[in-house]
Amino acid sequence: MRTGDDAKHSLRKRQTIGDASESVLDAHSFSNPDQIRVDHISLDLEVLFEQRVIRGAVVLRIANPCAKYGNSLILDTMDLTIDRVTLKADGGQDQPAVFGLGERDRILGTPLSIDLRGDTKLVRVEYSTSPNAAALQWLEPRQTAGKNLPFVYTQSQSIYARSWIPLQDSPQVRITYDARIRTPDGLLALMSADDNNDAPRCGSFSFKMMKPIPSYLIALAVGDLAFAPLGRRSGVYAEPTLLPPAAAEFDDIEKMMTVAERLYGPYRWGRYDLLVLPPSFPFGGMENPELTFITPTVLAGDKSLVSVAAHELAHSWSGNLVSNATWRDFWLNEGFTVYVERRILEEVYGAHRATMEATLGMLELQREMATLDERDEIMHVELQDRNPDEGLTEVPYEKGALFLRHVEEILGRRRFDRFLRRYFDHFAFQSITTSQFVAYLHANLLDQEPGLASEIALEEWLYEPGMPLNAPRPKSGAFDDVERNAQLWLEDRISPQSIDEGSWTTHEWLYFLRRLPESLGGQRMQELDQAYHLTNSTNVEIACQWLLMAIRNSFEPAYHRLEEFMTAIGRLKVLNPLYRELVKTTAGRARALGIYEKARSGYHPIAVASIDQILRG
Repeated sequence: MRTGDDAKHSLRKRQTIGDASESVLDAHSFSNPDQIRVDHISLDLEVLFEQRVIRGAVVLRIANPCAKYGNSLILDTMDLTIDRVTLKADGGQDQPAVFGLGERDRILGTPLSIDLRGDTKLVRVEYSTSPNAAALQWLEPRQTAGKNLPFVYTQSQSIYARSWIPLQDSPQVRITYDARIRTPDGLLALMSADDNNDAPRCGSFSFKMMKPIPSYLIALAVGDLAFAPLGRRSGVYAEPTLLPPAAAEFDDIEKMMTVAERLYGPYRWGRYDLLVLPPSFPFGGMENPELTFITPTVLAGDKSLVSVAAHELAHSWSGNLVSNATWRDFWLNEGFTVYVERRILEEVYGAHRATMEATLGMLELQREMATLDERDEIMHVELQDRNPDEGLTEVPYEKGALFLRHVEEILGRRRFDRFLRRYFDHFAFQSITTSQFVAYLHANLLDQEPGLASEIALEEWLYEPGMPLNAPRPKSGAFDDVERNAQLWLEDRISPQSIDEGSWTTHEWLYFLRRLPESLGGQRMQELDQAYHLTNSTNVEIACQWLLMAIRNSFEPAYHRLEEFMTAIGRLKVLNPLYRELVKTTAGRARALGIYEKARSGYHPIAVASIDQILRG
């Protein structure tokens, strides 16, 4: 049996990934792919709603001859019950394996060590998940839109695939997979794999993903779901009552795909479907290939929040096609994706829309960086001995996107587009590190024109805190009028009713509210609420900003809406700021604890972990 410390020691070995060799340390995996690498898994799983567990087996295919490296395969697990492990050689029979679980790590889970023979080709692990698995949220019928049938879905990013599958849970390991999923009759199972919308609801579903992906992109959802096509290769799944508004909100998806292909090369995943999840989904979206998971909070009715869908589509190139090799390199996923997302929005909705989003993004980055430790202002962030979710700040997203925009401004857009397209082609279906990106940038741009290196200031952008002085400063002219109106109102020169806000977009409203002083006062809050009914806004982004202001200004008329909002939605982008603001005062902390007691059972485990940390602080 190999101990947890032994497994951690195995991480310190040299590895070769992609098309470049370097020392790759994945601080968030016990696995040893430098010695023994898995390249395909086969799942045979049963979804048991009453027990809130998934039970079954995974068969892992060994890609390299293990006799050359030793005889221990180390897999990542998190709160799994391992029942049996068997080995199989070519043409042989299953043979029992010697295996053992090591010491549990509070962040990483538990290593599973399996003794192999030199001729082992397949490893079969029979197991079941915990009812409290970090990746899984089990919803009772009353927690769904239809109120009749249960629902379950996974969230594997960043290191939670190991809580429902024992595997090499490191983004540098790309695998193909197939699956057989058994469910109660009447429910539809979906995965991040080949489209399955014509399958009968007979309790058994089959899937195949034959393009290599990192483990964090393996996804499963089971519920009462219906489908509507959006185009020849795209569609949307949702609970039946949500399907019509979802189909209307996302009907520009095919346009977005066409734009992205023209800029960055062919879409290589077959279909692009979206699944609208229940409101408890903790993120805006998750870019699972062929089946993006997306929050219903973006269904604003006016497409003002579809940038989330554009973002997840952009991941089909930056993140899914070319992935970060470790979570230190997360900016390679998200910075590129925010940049591509805004290029898509510009082409589909105009430069005006893209510039407003970029301006709001920069302001949010500046606001958050003022609260971060210097180590977290660095794009190539240090996450040793930390949960990789601690790297989910605006830095990899917005600072990363500003860096790429900076390079674009220096090179010119046409030349930079050609560079990005070559980059996606060169590293297609590979996982890379920041240093590999730097080497590629030097070989294909900087070494050819040495003057570019000093203009770009690459080292400062990637490895130093703060914002470089040469950072782009996006600014939308549409916000000039908004800011002028805000100032006139604050100076009592106009009333709220005098503000011509009839044509304002969500982005203009957000800019207006965020430019107001934090200490606005109850009377001012009342003026705005009477004029624009912000407490009852159905736009989640506007409502969140207004409720933040209500907390800061002790605006009691919004407290009922605050509790209703925080118990109905599980998206961390809106929950975390509200909880953080509440706990700043004694009365606010008491209110936060009261709301959390009611809401906790409806939050995803990832949201629970995040909010627990806020409340403990």
